[in-house]
Amino acid sequence: MSKQFSDLGISSEILKAITEMGIVTPTEIQQKTIPLLLSNKTDMVGLAKTGTGKTAAFGLPLLQLIDTKIAAVQAVILAPTRELGQQIFDNLESFAKYSPEVSIAAVCGGIPIKPQIERLKSPTHIVVATPGRLIDLLQRKAVSLKETKFFVLDEADEMVAILKEALDEIIAEFPKNYRTFLFSATMPGTIKQLVQNYLNKNVIQVSANMETTGNQEIDHNYIVVEPIEKLDVLMHFLNSKEGERGIIFCKTKAAVNKLAKNLAINRFSSGALHGSLTQGIRDRIMEQFREGHINILVATDLAARGIDVKEISYVVNYHLPDVYETYVHRSGRTARAGAKGLSLTVLQPEEAPEIADFERELGIKFFEYKKPSAVSIEENNMLLWAKQIFKTKPNHDLDSELKSKIKTVFHHLTKDELIEKLMANYILQNKSEITEKPVKKFKN
Repeated sequence: MSKQFSDLGISSEILKAITEMGIVTPTEIQQKTIPLLLSNKTDMVGLAKTGTGKTAAFGLPLLQLIDTKIAAVQAVILAPTRELGQQIFDNLESFAKYSPEVSIAAVCGGIPIKPQIERLKSPTHIVVATPGRLIDLLQRKAVSLKETKFFVLDEADEMVAILKEALDEIIAEFPKNYRTFLFSATMPGTIKQLVQNYLNKNVIQVSANMETTGNQEIDHNYIVVEPIEKLDVLMHFLNSKEGERGIIFCKTKAAVNKLAKNLAINRFSSGALHGSLTQGIRDRIMEQFREGHINILVATDLAARGIDVKEISYVVNYHLPDVYETYVHRSGRTARAGAKGLSLTVLQPEEAPEIADFERELGIKFFEYKKPSAVSIEENNMLLWAKQIFKTKPNHDLDSELKSKIKTVFHHLTKDELIEKLMANYILQNKSEITEKPVKKFKN
């Protein structure tokens, strides 16, 4: 019989809150972590894939360990992005629904700092922060960490570059004795070094089975395409997923913008997400995605951290990740809460041999996704063209006399005849473009 949260030592107030949220059976990382954090006195490393409930694994015991009689910051949780920080904060607030005496604050970058400074003037027990913003607040003397008992590094493998600069400055503000809980989806050498340098030598490491509820339902697929057909193949795939929500990952901000523009031209319900956008725009796009007003996010890896939308049915790696750990984070955006999901990696011929390396390193099996035929792609492009016409807003400023002349040209045609002529014209135009392309290329 599987364990329940009550068996792990969780208080009745927190149990009531999580039961109302539909969190009933603890995941493996929660079963292994919660009793340790509640009873043990040393540091801990938790290794588990994205989507396995790590926030509850450290959040539930933290809420219980807070001494509400002490009006000071007792726990600091660091996250790599504001989106993930906000997600952690929202979860903690929900977990603490029946523990109103516990005060939690989110102080992340990307938004004005003054309201956060004002918020920290009130008694605060738990601070959820991004590293840069926390250092800024420390330098301004807006927050004191002198009574901190617990330090959580969430998604540590996503913060390595930031932490190299920030960790010493933050830790210098802590008291002599505090506990560190480090959570990560992967354990690259940089994280092992972090553990050796900053955690107690008696640190306990907990690993959840990598075939987790959140990830075992993902179909890992790849498709090999020539560069010239990459966009057409992607749009064919997206059309087959019409009405479903997904995330397309690109390596760079420029690639995100270019792809998002192409999708918009072809009338896909999509939005771009990367670090150069203002926080207000990022928040608005994320809200539209969560509410279902847009179905596709085109994003860089860091910008997509903290996206926890259960109904994401597919992820597309439009560019192959540079490191194996990145693939884990990308694919983990789908198949949340036990649902099925698809992770499709689009490869150029010279990249195809790398799939074997990903299989070996990550212990997963990739299957080849059937490439659409040239005829199928051509038909799909015609369908997209038709949708462009359908979704084009009428221009009421056009000259009325010209409109009348155009109507006269078509007035004797039935609707079916007009559609057939438009389709035939589309084919003629695209055939001429195809025959012209090699000539233009040859001239270059």
